[in-house]
Amino acid sequence: MGIRAGVVGAGFAVIALLSGGCNDEPRTIDPDGEPIPVGDEGNEVPTLPPPDSSADAGTLPPDEDGGTTPDAGGTPDAGPTPDAGEPQNAGPWPVDPVLDYTRTFGVGTPQSVGIDEGLNVWLLDGYRIGVLRPGDKAPTWTSGVGQARQPFSPDSLATDSTVICGGEAGRAYVGYRANEMKRAPGIEQRSYIPGPGEAYYTPERYAEYQKGDLDAVRLQPDGKVALEEHLWRTVKSSNEGKQLGIHNTNDFHYEEDRSVLNCARVTRGRDRGDLYITTNHGVTRIQGLVYNSHRHPGWYLYENGSEWGSLQCPYMHGLGIAPNGDVLVANEQMLGVLVPSDKLEDWDREFTWEGPTPWKFKSFNEALNGQATDDYWRAFEQVTAGRYYLGSAEYGVWAMTPKSRSAGNWQKLAGLPTNRILSLKATDDGALYIGTNGAGLWRLEPDGTTLAPVRQVAGQRVLQLVYEPTVTPRMLLVLTDQGLTTLRGP
Repeated sequence: MGIRAGVVGAGFAVIALLSGGCNDEPRTIDPDGEPIPVGDEGNEVPTLPPPDSSADAGTLPPDEDGGTTPDAGGTPDAGPTPDAGEPQNAGPWPVDPVLDYTRTFGVGTPQSVGIDEGLNVWLLDGYRIGVLRPGDKAPTWTSGVGQARQPFSPDSLATDSTVICGGEAGRAYVGYRANEMKRAPGIEQRSYIPGPGEAYYTPERYAEYQKGDLDAVRLQPDGKVALEEHLWRTVKSSNEGKQLGIHNTNDFHYEEDRSVLNCARVTRGRDRGDLYITTNHGVTRIQGLVYNSHRHPGWYLYENGSEWGSLQCPYMHGLGIAPNGDVLVANEQMLGVLVPSDKLEDWDREFTWEGPTPWKFKSFNEALNGQATDDYWRAFEQVTAGRYYLGSAEYGVWAMTPKSRSAGNWQKLAGLPTNRILSLKATDDGALYIGTNGAGLWRLEPDGTTLAPVRQVAGQRVLQLVYEPTVTPRMLLVLTDQGLTTLRGP
C-alpha cells in the first residue's frame, strides 16, 4: 500500500528499509530486534547504516565517489554512444530535426507514447491503443483490450489507463490504475488477500488481484492490437501457477502494486530490453512476461515515542535509466539509485548498501523539505557529465551530486518560468530536456547553466519524454497537450 505522509510533528526517526510492503500496521520483530514490514517476512535484513559511514551521511569509504560519474558501479557495457566503427542506422522514420507527428501522421493527442525495439510507435488514449508502424500514414487504433475490456470504474478491472511502453518488436506494455485496497473484516493488513480454503477468504476480495497492473499486448498483421497476457508470471515459488496479476513476489498474499504510474525500457547495454515500472508502491523489474517486485527507497516513521514504526513508501512517479544502466527512482519523499544485477531473481533481495542489487544512493532532499514532507518528484535523470537531476510537480528542477551514499549536495536550477515539472530526459549530447506543466519544453545545455525554451514544440504541458538512442540521428519523442513531436539528433 502506498502511504502519503504529510508533515508531522517531532518524534520521528529514520532507519533503513526492508524490501517489500508498506503499511501503517504494527511490525513483527526479526531475530536482530528490527521490525519486519508486513508482507516481507523472510526477506534479508539490510545493513544499518552504510558501512564505515555515520548515520547522518559522513564520508564515503576509500576509492568510492558516490556514483557521481556515469560509469561508477553500473552495467559495464551500457555506454552512452555507439563506438566509432558501428554502422549508422537512421531507422524508418523521417530525419527532420523537428517533426510534428500529430499533423504529419494524425496521431491526435494521446495520454502516453512508447516505441518498441522494432521502432513501432505506440499510443495510449483511454480505452484505445494505437500503433503507428513504419510506412503507415496514420496509426491503427484498437479499443477494449485487456483491462480496458470493461468500463473503467472502482468495481471494474481498472479505474483508468496510465502509461504505455514499447518492448521487443511488436510488443508493448500498458499500465492501469486501481483503487487502494480497504481492510476487510478479520484481516489486519489491508493489502492481505486470503486464498481459497484459508481463513477469511471471500471471492470478492480474491478478485482484487485482477484489478489494475500491467497488460502485455501484441501487434497483429492488420495493425490491430491483441492482448498477449495480463502479467502474472514471477520468479518465486510462492506464486507458481497463480494467474493473479502483479503482487508481492516473496508472498503472493500481499497485493500492493496496483497502479502503474511510469515505465521505462532499457535501450542498450547488458540489460537491453528489460522493462521497469513504478507503481503506487515501488519499482518492479520485468523481463519479457516475467516480473520481480519490488524495491522502494522508504523509511520508518515513529510518532509520539511509539515503539512501532510505520514504513513510508509513497507513490513512485520518478523513473530513469542512467547512462551506465543504474535504475533511478523517486517517490514523493525519497529517491534512490539501484545497481541491477544480471539476474531477475536478485531484484527484490534487499541488503541496502550491499548484496546483488545494492542502493548506490538513497536519501531525500534535505535542502528542500523535511523527510516527512512530500517533494512530489515526477522525474529523475542523470546527464552524461554525471550530475543527477530531479523534477518536482511543485518545486522545480534540482541538481544533485552525492557526497555520500545517504546524503547529497543539492542546488535548485534557476531560470525556469515555472516550478511545475512533469518530465525530464537526459540525452547523449549531454543536454537535459525539461518538460513543464504550463511553460512548454526547455533544454538545459551540457554546461549545466545555459537554459532556453524549445519553441518548435507545440504545447504548454509536456506529459512525457521518450528517448530512442539506437537510431542516427537519435530520436526524442515529446508528448504534450497539443500532441506528439519528434526531435532528431539530441
